[in-house]
Amino acid sequence: MSGSKPTQNAGVPSNKIKMSPLKSTQNAAASPNKIKISGSKPIHNTTTSSNKIKMSRSKSTQNAAASSNTIKISESEPIHNTATSSNKIKMSRSKSTQNADASSNKIKMRGSEPTQSTAASSKSTASSNISQPRQRMAQNYLLIWVDASIDETTKDCQNTLVQLKSVVNDVNICTEPDQCVQALNKVDKEQAFVIISGSLGQHLVPEIHGMPQLDAIYIFCGNKSRHEGWAQNWTKIKGIHTNIKDICQALQLAVKQCDQDTIAVSFLTRNEIASTDNLNQLEPTFMYTQLFKEILFDMEYEEKAIKDLAVCCREVFTDNTIELKIINEFERDYRPQNAIWWYTRECFTYKMLNQALRVMNADIIINMGFFLRDVHQQIKQLYEQQVSSYGRKPFIVYRGQGLMKPDFEKLQKANGGLMSFNNFLSTSKDKEVSLEFARRASSKPDTVGILFIMSIDPCIKSTPFACITELSYFEAQEEEILFAMHTVFRVSAIKQMDNKNELYQVELELTSDNDQQLRLLTDRIREEAGGGTGWQRLGNLLLKIGQFNKAEELSNVLLEQTSDARERTHYYNQLGCVKNSQGDYEKAIWYYEQGLEICQKTLPSNHPDLATSYNNIGSVYHNMGEHSKALSYYEKALEIEEKTLPSNHPSLAISYSNIGSVYIKMGEYLKALSFHEKALEIRQKTLPSNHPDLATSYNNIGIVYDHMGENSKALSYYEKALEIRGKSLPSNHPSLATSYNNIGSVYDHMGENSKALSYYEKALEIQQKTLPSNHPLLAASYNNIGSVYDNMGEYSKALSFHEKALEIRQKTLPSSHPDLATSYNNIGLVYDNMGEYSKALSYYERAQDINQRTLPPTHPHIKITKENIEIVKKEIINNKR
Repeated sequence: MSGSKPTQNAGVPSNKIKMSPLKSTQNAAASPNKIKISGSKPIHNTTTSSNKIKMSRSKSTQNAAASSNTIKISESEPIHNTATSSNKIKMSRSKSTQNADASSNKIKMRGSEPTQSTAASSKSTASSNISQPRQRMAQNYLLIWVDASIDETTKDCQNTLVQLKSVVNDVNICTEPDQCVQALNKVDKEQAFVIISGSLGQHLVPEIHGMPQLDAIYIFCGNKSRHEGWAQNWTKIKGIHTNIKDICQALQLAVKQCDQDTIAVSFLTRNEIASTDNLNQLEPTFMYTQLFKEILFDMEYEEKAIKDLAVCCREVFTDNTIELKIINEFERDYRPQNAIWWYTRECFTYKMLNQALRVMNADIIINMGFFLRDVHQQIKQLYEQQVSSYGRKPFIVYRGQGLMKPDFEKLQKANGGLMSFNNFLSTSKDKEVSLEFARRASSKPDTVGILFIMSIDPCIKSTPFACITELSYFEAQEEEILFAMHTVFRVSAIKQMDNKNELYQVELELTSDNDQQLRLLTDRIREEAGGGTGWQRLGNLLLKIGQFNKAEELSNVLLEQTSDARERTHYYNQLGCVKNSQGDYEKAIWYYEQGLEICQKTLPSNHPDLATSYNNIGSVYHNMGEHSKALSYYEKALEIEEKTLPSNHPSLAISYSNIGSVYIKMGEYLKALSFHEKALEIRQKTLPSNHPDLATSYNNIGIVYDHMGENSKALSYYEKALEIRGKSLPSNHPSLATSYNNIGSVYDHMGENSKALSYYEKALEIQQKTLPSNHPLLAASYNNIGSVYDNMGEYSKALSFHEKALEIRQKTLPSSHPDLATSYNNIGLVYDNMGEYSKALSYYERAQDINQRTLPPTHPHIKITKENIEIVKKEIINNKR
């Protein structure tokens, strides 16, 4: 049976009940997994012997805890104490990854929101677009070499690789066309260059030419004239070459253009900057490069920072002999006074920094922190030496580059608004040099060539810049002006230069110190990192952007270095947040309890920091499925907050939300709805309309309605949550996975299997990129996908996904966790549908054993599983007759 029709149809004695998707309310990075059972139940027609009728899920039976096989993910919100203050920062961690209340069969994610109170602070913005690439990429591009005759054991091939790696560090070798296609399909944020042998090119080029991630193709052959005819039909073929030296020279030009085109930029429209309350609508790269810059520039670095960077770079440039020699030279000879010389050298310093800032790779940015600071300081010193030579007169500089069409559309919308370059910005006083870069970019498909004409007032001291001609690694023939990192301009005009080509002139004006909008915006962004030392603010930032491994490493180091009670509490809470987010619940409780013990010894009994600790411990028990313990801690937190905080304080919203999420797990949906609506009311009064915490509340209310069988209301709330998250979070943020999962659960209940499967797979794709392989949320997605395949009658696929879910849960959850009951129940359903009733009975009984130990006796799951057991027993008896 795959369909799940309600078995609350009392007149049909043989009906079997499938529990419906669990919804989870977990919010981002930390948050309890809640599994909810919404009640759609499949009906087995046992009166006619073993024939099974799959009935589509009835929405009316999704009431209360009952539920079909999906898990909705709810988001619980931990709060962290801060090191230097009791202010609480709410971090909207990945709401999407937690299993929601208890449930039996499917996992819908719901939103319970972690609220971390970190070093000083205000509310955190969602989460950043800091992403960890598939591997540590050194550059914004990679090279694929395709030739059936490649033999890496030969000297000739090894020499060729050395030459290619001197230009592009990441070289993929393919001996078959299909391998090339697969490699290109895996390219995410980079551009790809392809070298193809003449014999394979004629057949492979048509297959790959339209891929947007493919920048250029070079034909490598022994007879140039043989391929000139067909090659001229393909615009991405940039040359036909008979020796590797010529290809490397062509690649160097392409790489330089790619570096020019891929500098990290952000655009802010006038509407986005009209109110400082709308920080969560800003592009994450704008916010987080500003924060990284200010924090990293404020920190003190030890001498070993140079060695640490060299170690990091050697890991990236393994087997690149040329680059490894330069890294050794850097470690030996680097001094702050030659930072610009190293930045302008076309080696690992520029390549890695450009790529890391574009994809917000926190690990590399932090390792290069001292280098960023040194380059900035040298620009600042040169500015002070050179500013008098400009005679207080504005002047013009130029920059030519390409923008992908989606980015150009953002630029057009930002006319009159702001544009930031989130790296150090290289410009020229030579218009023709810059125009050539723009022209070359305009010849690429899906790319617009831009000539930026920048009006610079030398009296604006807030943005230092300098002529670096004499300090550059190259003896520059043009006069190069280098601007400090994260320079912000006003977009004053956009004009098309050439009607035939995609070539535009964009006029920019350097923003001044007294630009009121920018000043207010910058002040709000600074609040996001809280107070404290540079290292403490960096730890807070890493938590906000989901860089948990790096946050853990940093917090452990800082914990060892301090004896201050409040600071130690702060670091214990940060480590608890990390472990909670990673699904390591036992360690999370240990860290949180260390922080609580310090608070109990040093603070009065009604201090808000105690409420923070109680809330955080409750969030872990929530994730562990220990609902009564979670509720007890949440209520302790709420009792303190109601006595000490204003009625609309954000921490009250967190506590209401967390208590509501526990009631969902306990199947008390009306109570749950009441608490989630209280949380929403506070947030609507105190937060901007696109704040991620509002998305959490909408998500959690959607879960309640989902469990109550009100599909249209549930879908409406889930879609509100998704809309906010889509605007305020990076594309791979776990909270988006939560939203996709929960929307999928509604379509699952409605019997729209293909839509449900599509949303579940979107959720799984994000989770596989961002979560550890044994994270409970992955189990939730495997569970939900398995239930859809069960509904579709594809039982072997269903069983495979349910077994993946069970394997993760058995490894990571306590033996009586309700999610294990969900897995046992759902595997039982598959065997039931396959007619293997003895196996089905065994799994149903395992599920019921956990249900009876962990759920109230009136919980719908107990009734559902009991009915399924009775029906299977009848099937077994019928088969024996």
